[in-house]
Amino acid sequence: MGSEVIIMPIIMGVIFAIAYLYFSTRNKERLALIEKGADASIFVRGKREKAAPVWKIIILNLALLLMGIGAAIFVASILHSTLGVDEEVAYPGSIFLMAGIGLFVGFTMTKKLDQED
Repeated sequence: MGSEVIIMPIIMGVIFAIAYLYFSTRNKERLALIEKGADASIFVRGKREKAAPVWKIIILNLALLLMGIGAAIFVASILHSTLGVDEEVAYPGSIFLMAGIGLFVGFTMTKKLDQED
């Protein structure tokens, strides 16, 4: 009964610890580089030259993933009804296959999108 109460603080503590270690380590690395005479401009994130906005990439990949899943359900129903493939095999197999194909197409389209801009 008490384990439900303990789980949430543990999760929050782990998230805090990871964030603390990330930022403190980053700060120490930057201070060490500055002490050695490195220019502070290396810490500023500039805009990448020829890069598509992140929202375009996310929407493109999400749309292709969802279209792949939708097409997979359609293909699985055809496989099940006409060819007699087991439902337990047709649906998961075609969903994973088409979702993977959709993500791969999204990856290649993202590379083309980065080259155009």
